[in-house]
Amino acid sequence: SSHHGTSNGSDSKKQKVEEAPPSRVLHIRKLPNEASETEVIALGLPFGKVTNILTLKGKNQAFLEMGTEEAAITMVNYYSTVTPHVRNVPVFIQYSNHKELKTDAGNQRTQAVLQAVSAVQSGGSPSSDVQEALAAASSPVLRIIIDNMFYPVTLDVLQQIFSKFGTVMKIITFTKNNQFQALLQFSDPVNAQQAKLALDGQNIYNSCCTLRIDFSKLVNLNVKYNNDKSRDYTRPELPAGDGQPSMDPSMAYSKDSNSLLGKIPGAMNPLSAAAAAAAAAGRVALGGQAGSSGVLLASNLNEEVRVYGDVQRVKILYNKKDSALIQMSDGNQAQLAMSHLNGQKMYGKIIRVTLSKHQTVALPRDGLDDQGLTKDFGNSPLHRFKKPGSKNFQNIFPPSATLHLSNIPQDVSEDDLRLLFTNGGGAVKAFKFFQDHKMALLQMTTVEEAIQTLMDLHNYNMGGSQHLRVSFSKSTI
Repeated sequence: SSHHGTSNGSDSKKQKVEEAPPSRVLHIRKLPNEASETEVIALGLPFGKVTNILTLKGKNQAFLEMGTEEAAITMVNYYSTVTPHVRNVPVFIQYSNHKELKTDAGNQRTQAVLQAVSAVQSGGSPSSDVQEALAAASSPVLRIIIDNMFYPVTLDVLQQIFSKFGTVMKIITFTKNNQFQALLQFSDPVNAQQAKLALDGQNIYNSCCTLRIDFSKLVNLNVKYNNDKSRDYTRPELPAGDGQPSMDPSMAYSKDSNSLLGKIPGAMNPLSAAAAAAAAAGRVALGGQAGSSGVLLASNLNEEVRVYGDVQRVKILYNKKDSALIQMSDGNQAQLAMSHLNGQKMYGKIIRVTLSKHQTVALPRDGLDDQGLTKDFGNSPLHRFKKPGSKNFQNIFPPSATLHLSNIPQDVSEDDLRLLFTNGGGAVKAFKFFQDHKMALLQMTTVEEAIQTLMDLHNYNMGGSQHLRVSFSKSTI
């Protein structure tokens, strides 16, 4: 094993290895035990041709030879900013001291895998003896599991996210072990490799709906019906099946269907959580939305928008006092607030919320009196989402009649809270303390009443500097 060089991956030699000059051979460490050659090859595929591979099973390492040094440099530079993962385990990539890999040419399986992958990559169709190796190497079918699914994720959302990486041909969705799963077939295994590489471990939505992606053992999906559970984009004529909504013909397979979530903003249903999830998938780099404005134009709106993000500035319009520009911390929060609040009822009127063309809300110039119409909330103590990864991100729900109360002092009773929440003129329909009495669920008669009481009572001082926290709940009592 003399040609393994400085490759035992121990931290004592790490410094020495990292100083190797650029080479088309890359040294990959900390691979999970069960990692396959295909998965290692997949790391290099988006950057160019992979010409050889040597895996050191016992040491959880591999050497990957790229076709050119330029491809290897691009790959190392990319992975220095985005940590590569194999089977959800972070791995380490650096230049090797070797300039090329000399491996036993008799290793037919490895050669077949490489041949198959390069044939597909160069756009050719692999010969039949290679197709078998290809099937094992890189299926065009991905198995997708969604963790922390706080919002519904629909078949259309998946199609729009994954079509950024190539033509999506078929999707089947199902629930297994109480988890939403999907099988998604690309036209080309290389697209499946690239989608897995880019999306595995990403969140569709802020801090939730995490994609877990593996290759499926299937190489072709058999779709019988086009509906909201399964779809074959190459065969729009398929029936919808028993009582299922049929497919919108405009969603049929087309070479131009690569606009990612491009349709969402204009056609968003005011309160469709799925549409909201789709729009906010800007995190996964969705066309047109990722850099979208963090400023909303709202009519008939009060400060309840804080439930969906941290309000930075508010400007009431001088000529239209029932409308305001509201600047959120970022475009995601603005999308979220818009999707959940547009069309809601408040003070007997329907709120209208749209994204503004303004990128920021300007403060009045020094010495100018704007009659208190503009306010800066940058340092407000009420911000719920200051901490990255805060649990609050996982508890964002559409307005509902049920409210979640937290930070309740120990000596406050159910009667105290019922009285507090009926003072504003609404009626409390149901109430339930959590085990520790620091939290509770409280149900108002209508959503409008719940919105009103949330605005009135969030951050209400319960005495002893304990402030009540109020948010919408997905539960019912």
